[in-house]
Amino acid sequence: MAEMVNTSTEPKSVIVTKAAGDEVKRLMSQEKEPSLYLRIGVAAGGCSGMSYTMAFDTEKLANDIEFDFDGLKVIVDNKALAHLNGTTLEFKGGLLGGGFAFSNPNARRSCGCGSSFSC
Repeated sequence: MAEMVNTSTEPKSVIVTKAAGDEVKRLMSQEKEPSLYLRIGVAAGGCSGMSYTMAFDTEKLANDIEFDFDGLKVIVDNKALAHLNGTTLEFKGGLLGGGFAFSNPNARRSCGCGSSFSC
């Protein structure tokens, strides 16, 4: 699994693989907004207590931490980063089972589909 280089100086971090970064950049190129961030976060819910969230965003808030992966700007809310520190965002192509996946070293438990977890 190839990782994109994080040029952030933040002590806490998330990791975006090259495949995930390339796919996000491809999806961003289809949007009409020229300056987008990828926002990664967590929300209450899911079968294990917390769910991963991913969305495009046009603004960085005061409590966001920004990471740069070869030109891909990723933002994570400081509170969410407490749950996501060290988490890897991956992308696997294919007809069956393809898509984005999170690998979170902080998760004590996760659901079968991998979209929710508990710490």
